[in-house]
Amino acid sequence: MKIRFLGKGGSTSNGCPTLYATDQDTYLVQGWETNTVGTVEIPHLLTGFAEADTFIGATLTDTGRGTFTVVGRPVTEPDVLGKLTLAEDETAIEVPKRLRRFYGNAAGTR
Repeated sequence: MKIRFLGKGGSTSNGCPTLYATDQDTYLVQGWETNTVGTVEIPHLLTGFAEADTFIGATLTDTGRGTFTVVGRPVTEPDVLGKLTLAEDETAIEVPKRLRRFYGNAAGTR
């Protein structure tokens, strides 16, 4: 899998939660480990690095402290993990990339 850096932020650690686009038309999300395999925690701001007219196509659950938890496929391939700078408390998941098809509130028109 080839990955392309999109953005990072949310901690002072060099690895930081990070968002990548893949050549599989998915996103790779590097985030803080949780107690659940395949679930990472990321700062809200990371979602803003998604490519134009797309979004992270996985359920984002707001933690109430400026972060979301995100569920995806755990990344275990050594060649992919070798491309990442993971802090001790981080891991990576792969999630769908979805095209944005709606840009406003149709119910607001009169």
